[in-house]
Amino acid sequence: MEIDIKSYLQDKNLSIYVISKKSGYGYTTLHKSFNKKQSSATSLNIRDIDAIAKAQDVEMWRVLRELEMHYLK
Repeated sequence: MEIDIKSYLQDKNLSIYVISKKSGYGYTTLHKSFNKKQSSATSLNIRDIDAIAKAQDVEMWRVLRELEMHYLK
């Protein structure tokens, strides 16, 4: 299962910088994670979803549900 995280961030007007600032996670860590090639062994992790949720001030399960419903490749 591959998630189109770049489209999600673009649709939500989020940048990695904003997510980093609002979530408290490091910019470099998030940048590497969001830009890596996803495979069955390396998909988005809980930290990534938590960072996105914190940046939007929503619960993680809401982010995950939206990713699953609209951003699966």
